[in-house]
Parts: sequence; C-alpha cells; structure tokens
Amino acid sequence: MEYKDYYKTLGVDKGADEKEIKKAYRRLARQFHPDMNPGDKAAEARFKEINEANEVLSDAEKRRKYDELGQNYQRWQQTGGQSGGFDWNQWTGGRPGGTRVDYGDINDLFGGSGFSDFFEAIFGSMAAGAAGRERAGGMGAAGRDLEQEVEITLEEAFSGTQRLMEVDGRRLEVKIPAGVKTGSKVRMAGEGLPGGRNAGRGDIYLLIKVLPHATFERRGDDLHCEVPVDLFAALLGGEVRVPTLAGPMALRIPAATQSGRVFRLSGQGMPKLRSEARGDLYAKVRVMLPDKLTEREQQLVRDWAKLRDAVPG
Repeated sequence: MEYKDYYKTLGVDKGADEKEIKKAYRRLARQFHPDMNPGDKAAEARFKEINEANEVLSDAEKRRKYDELGQNYQRWQQTGGQSGGFDWNQWTGGRPGGTRVDYGDINDLFGGSGFSDFFEAIFGSMAAGAAGRERAGGMGAAGRDLEQEVEITLEEAFSGTQRLMEVDGRRLEVKIPAGVKTGSKVRMAGEGLPGGRNAGRGDIYLLIKVLPHATFERRGDDLHCEVPVDLFAALLGGEVRVPTLAGPMALRIPAATQSGRVFRLSGQGMPKLRSEARGDLYAKVRVMLPDKLTEREQQLVRDWAKLRDAVPG
C-alpha cells in the first residue's frame, strides 16, 4: 500500500496549526473544485486528495494516529526498507469509515466513499472504534441522514429558489442557490433525524433535478436555443429578439445570414456556482419561409431567380 503525505498535499509544514491547515484547505479547494474546473478529471482527482488530507489533518485524533504512522514509516524507509515490506497490520484492519467532506452548501459527491484505499484501510477501524466508544459512554446511535430528490425548473436554477419541507415535525425552509444543476446536492447540516440519547441530528441532502426546458438546452453553464428569423431579416440583415432567462434581448444579425448560423451572447447563460460569472448563450438561427405567396410575390421571386440565373428547369 502506498503511503500518502497529507501535509505535502495541503502544502503545509508538519507543525502547522489548525488555522494554517484550514486556510490551506480553503485556498486549494476553491482552486480545484469541480465547479471551477468543469470536465477536468485531473482537477477532480486533486480535489479528492485535498478533501482527504483535510479530513485527516483537521481531526485531532486522526492526525495523531497519522503522525504516529508517518514516524514509523519514515524510520522504516531510513533503514532501506520499501513500502511493500512495511508492516501495515498494526495500523489497518477495520471496515471503511470516515466522513464525507462538503465544500460550501453544494457538493456533487463522488462515487463510493470519496476516499482512497490508504485512508479507508487506516481510518476504517478508527471510525468503528469511535462509534463503539460513544455507545460505551452512554450515547445512543448517531443521527440519520436524509436524502430527498427535489425537482426545480431551469428558471429556478437560474435565479435560485427555496423549498419548504417538514422533517420530524419541524417545518424547514431550504435555500437552493443559483447555478445548481442536475446531480447537485444541497446539504442542511444537523437538520436530519435525531440519534439516541445525547446524539445529534444527521444531515439532510436535497438531490437536485433540473427539469427540461421548452426553449433552452443546458450544457454545463451554457445555454443553447433556436431563434426563428424571417426570410427578409436573414437576407437584408436586421435586429431580432433572442430569448434569455433574464428576458428577451436584441441581437443584430448581418445580411445574408444563413440558417444554422450560431451567435454567442457572452454572459447570458447560467450563473456559475460560488462565482459572479455566468455561462454563455448560443443562439442558432432558423430561417423561416413565408407560408403562402401571392401570384405577384411568386412572379417577383421568378424575376429574382432570373437575375441570379437560378430559374428552375
């Protein structure tokens, strides 16, 4: 098993205090959070490592055990030993444990526990032991988390919204921030079901599902739509109205605009989580032909076709 240097992961000294660790974690979490690096698998992996390091170094008991393991591991290396020959048995042997770490109120939680094999091997037994100590000390079972799917419209995802829910006889108001997407989780810490005597409540996780929209297709933080443009505006150029979630806006298109051409409206897409920035809106032109032509109009079209040597055979 490969040893993980959590101090190196957060870029702090081994003597760093709680304040220094928290500051380093927040800085790195903002830098590598998936919402700030959409589609970047390397940033996603780095974010997991940062969360894992913080989970250990911000917990006094986990950090004590980790430091003790590190000292033994370093002594083993100094004698010329390789990791494959290190005796991990005294440090491992429990079931997977640990808590999921959220960044802010929203977290697209990763599959599985979100922790490495190293973490689960070392701290799984510690998590089980801690629960046993709580029961032995007179505390009941820990509070239970609740998960509930919540459907919202694209307009609500754009502006932010709220939901009222009743849990264990309590009426709760949940704020859903602007920019959430399908798969986002809104966490309400300490609002879940209570545990046994002297135990706190679990958390509530709202699983967000953004409903399809009749006009817009969402791709990440960008929006895509079609804009019907009459034949004459497409031929001669002019101003057309483009729908946005903030209200329609004017777009000037040049003469001879082809059907299918896409115009980018910067900053007219979805809000980005934890940021003042917004995505873009991509408007695709769909040229609309007249439904019917009068005899006079048909003749004008024939005359125009002759001018362009495009008379049908």
